[in-house]
Order: sequence, then C-alpha cells, then structure tokens
Amino acid sequence: KNFSDISGPRGRLIPENQRRALCETIDDGIEKGARVAPLCDALGIHPRTYSRWKTDLIDRRKGSKKEKTRALTDEERRQIIEVCTSAQFKDSTPGEIVAILAENSRYIASERTFYRVLKAEGLLHHRSNSRPARQSQKPPELKATGPDQVFSWDITWLPSCVSGIFWYCYAVIDVWSREIVGWTIQTSESEEHARNLFESIKRRRNLNGVWLHSDNGNPMRGATFSVWLASMGMFISHSRPLVKNDNPYIESFFRTLKYHASYPGRFKTIDEGRAWMGDFIDWYNTTHRHSGLGYITPEQRRTGEDITLFARRNETLRRAFEEHPERFPRTGPKKWTSRRVVFLNPSQETRRLIHQRAA
Repeated sequence: KNFSDISGPRGRLIPENQRRALCETIDDGIEKGARVAPLCDALGIHPRTYSRWKTDLIDRRKGSKKEKTRALTDEERRQIIEVCTSAQFKDSTPGEIVAILAENSRYIASERTFYRVLKAEGLLHHRSNSRPARQSQKPPELKATGPDQVFSWDITWLPSCVSGIFWYCYAVIDVWSREIVGWTIQTSESEEHARNLFESIKRRRNLNGVWLHSDNGNPMRGATFSVWLASMGMFISHSRPLVKNDNPYIESFFRTLKYHASYPGRFKTIDEGRAWMGDFIDWYNTTHRHSGLGYITPEQRRTGEDITLFARRNETLRRAFEEHPERFPRTGPKKWTSRRVVFLNPSQETRRLIHQRAA
C-alpha cells in the first residue's frame, strides 16, 4: 500500500480510514515476523502512535472550526464583488461604496468586510505613494466652524508636452467644506495673477474676516500682495519654510488631482489644461465623495445636505442591525456623524481632545 500522502509535520490530522489501513498493514507485518519499530519507522509513524491507534481509532481532536453565524453567504460575497466591479463603483473605495449604498437604503456588509472580500479575490489595488510624516513643531492652529472662515491656497505645476515648460495652477480651497472656491491656470507665478484670482472670488463671496493660509512662495509672501489682502479684511497665515504638512488641505487636493484616473499627465496647450481643470473642479465639488468628509461631496457639506444623508445611512444600518445583529458589535453599528469643527494645523492639545471625543 502507498502511504506517501501521510507525510508531514507532527500533529497533523490523519483521517480514520488511513489510520485503520496503517494499523492493518503493521498487523500483517507482525504476523509475518517483523518487529513493530521498523515497521512504524518505514511508514513514518511512531510506535506509540500505532499503540494509541490500536486502542482508539477515533480521533477526538476537533477538525475545522464551527461555522460562524455571522459569516457572509456565497450570494452576499457575489454581490460585493459584483457591486465593486460595476461601472458605477469600479473606481470607488469600499468606504465610499458602503456610504452610497446606505444612502440608497441598501446594506450588504461593512467597509472592513468589503476590504476582506476584495483582498481574497485579488481586487485590491493602491496606486498612490505615501511619504512619512515629518516630526516638527506645528504653527498656530486655525479653527473653522462653517464655510468661508478658513481658506488655504497654493500653486502647482502642470507639465506641458514640451520638456521644461509648465503651466501654473492656482487653487483656493475652503478648509471646512473642502470646496474649491477659486482657481486659474497661468503661464507664470506672479502676484498679479494671484490678485486677479482673489478679485474673482471676492465677487462671489464675502472675504472679510476670512483666514487665508499659504506656503512661503514668492507670490504669497509679497509685501504689496499681503497689504492688499489685508485691505479686504483677510487675515494671513503662512507655513514654515520647506514644511508642506503645514498646508495639508490644498496639498491633499493637488494629490487627488494628479492621481486621478483622468489626469493626462501633460497638456498640449494652456487652453487644454484649463478645459480639463474646469471639468475636474466641477466633478470634485459636486460628485467626488471625500473620505475626510464621511464620503459626501464638498457641495453637500457646504449646503448642509450631509446631515440628511448621514441620517439616511444610519437608518439603513439600524435596519441591517435589526435583521442580522450577529454581524455587528454588541454596541451596534458605528453611526455616521458630521464634523462641525475643523482645524488647520491643530495643536497637540487639540489633537488629544479630538481623540478623546472620538473614543
């Protein structure tokens, strides 16, 4: 008989039919005059194992674990894969998908379960790069409790099709709502272009009393430009030299812009760049589900629609909890809440208080 398939590490589970066949083979050898030890050694088992099997052939060790009552059904796993690979959600994160489904009164599983199923199916892909946080002292914090209180702005380069030639994208973001309140693309960095941008924003919004945070670029630090901003009633804040983490919201926006699937990488003309940017800003403000806002759009945040959407999601989760309480923690599903206060460069003490409230 061939028992090569029983080889393996100690403690392995050998089926009862194989144990019975092994015992019969050893018994036949003993009847023909062979000793127990050489027979067991040839078959790859210990003599004490043979003795134990002869006493009790039934293996009392438990095999696989009991089936979990909270486990997903095959149909639910199929639904997760089908939803995530659909045309609507193929570019969305699991957190964003769960949020949108909840708004439409549909619940399949939690965000973590989505990630687990996608990982098992080899459908998780992450194309962005991460860089470690810099350990440095933070500048004074700015606090926003609503829109049009704290703005952040910066300039990024957009490559042209000619090596060494760039277009310059100016963008201003509302820290509280993450809405892009103004932008322009120009052929150079200059105080004049920045002034024209804020003039256009001023025609649409009241800038009196607004904090404006930026880095230390030449257009931002110009004395005449700073005086001009102050004349409109704006307060000015600057990042420390060479520290991009002091201006995270606008940097995060530029990261989203340049890692978006539709970003062409290079633009043939400045007009082409402006046309693409206009479409992207419209998508970002009205369609993009921002993870930092709880997967709502900046427009929904600014108009207050997020409160209604969060209530709808929580109601969906409540019904799902009533139907399958075994799939949730004992305390129930985590509720969606709207952050009413946003800090730019919060102090260490503020961070500690935020974490305490979130706990």
